[in-house]
Amino acid sequence: MSGSTMGADHTGDGTRAVRAGLPEPVKHEPTLPGPVFAAHFHLPGEVTGPYSYGRDDNPTWTNLERAIGELEAPGQEDTETLVFASGMAAISAVLFSQLRAGDAVVLPSDGYQVLPLVRAQLEAYGVEVRSAPTGGDAQLEVLDGARLLWIESPSNPGLDVCDIRRLVEAAHARGALVAVDNTLATPLGQRPLELGADFSVASGTKQLTGHGDVLLGYVAGRDGEAMAAVRRWRKIVGAISGPMEAWLAHRSIATLQLRVDRQNATALAVAEALRQRPEVSGLRYPGLPDDPSHKVASQQMRRYGCVVSFTLPTRARAERFLEALHLVEDATSFGGVRSTAERRRRWGGDAVSEGFIRMSVGAEDPEDLVADVLRALDESAD
Repeated sequence: MSGSTMGADHTGDGTRAVRAGLPEPVKHEPTLPGPVFAAHFHLPGEVTGPYSYGRDDNPTWTNLERAIGELEAPGQEDTETLVFASGMAAISAVLFSQLRAGDAVVLPSDGYQVLPLVRAQLEAYGVEVRSAPTGGDAQLEVLDGARLLWIESPSNPGLDVCDIRRLVEAAHARGALVAVDNTLATPLGQRPLELGADFSVASGTKQLTGHGDVLLGYVAGRDGEAMAAVRRWRKIVGAISGPMEAWLAHRSIATLQLRVDRQNATALAVAEALRQRPEVSGLRYPGLPDDPSHKVASQQMRRYGCVVSFTLPTRARAERFLEALHLVEDATSFGGVRSTAERRRRWGGDAVSEGFIRMSVGAEDPEDLVADVLRALDESAD
């Protein structure tokens, strides 16, 4: 984060988001410079300076990486952030740059549905993969001898939460690195690096950018050697963000606090409305005081996210509910300003029931969205 325009962590989240990563002002130049489209740069003589070839670095990435670093670790100049082409590119960069044949890694058994594919690839490379649920800090039980612990909290799509600091301390005592998938929480909801994690990893495709039009991922960390390996992996694989995507992401961060606060508040309102419905079971939202994860979440999260999960009695009922919604799109992502929902079992990768719904609450008026959800529940009844 050298060259960052933000100082010590004494500003609010909104101020920080609006100003994150902006370069020093230059007369007659834009506040946020436009995307730099360049495969190569002028490079006479010896190879010095920050930019030489477009697969390695780009000024537009630099501004975005500074911005994300200022959100993930405010005031911490030793944090390095690297952006990637997608969240999975960022996840893969950490796992495959840190693990070797013979190492052991601990993954969440209830994490993102692409993790089983990652597991198969790691095992093909001779890495031992162990897994345990997020809830109850169950990953502690399989941690001995592991090289890396991968945490997803809150988990997707079940919204379980683990005690990150407790797991980090246990992992570090055993010589293991810790990575936390911070996608669902965002840096405004949770700061894994402050909880002791070695890596904070996220899909910027989701709420960080929030408009459903950018694929992006990032890794933030403080361990110079570990981050150098992640950077080397990005160079080898070439999983780089395009400059336009990076610029759009940086532009979007300016409204992050506004979006997150609105979406979080509305998610709580939706969850409170759903808890009154007899046909709804398994309702999960960490912000609900009676949610099984609320106690732990309240100790490490500053905001609880925009995703609510719940179960309807049957697959048919869930499908009728989704079809009856007017303000909610049936789509597979989350975190956008337009609400989305889907029946997760349709993908086959999550251990959930046929009627399980993951709903991402957008920026619509809370009253309108709650009314739409309740109306759809009424219309979808048998």
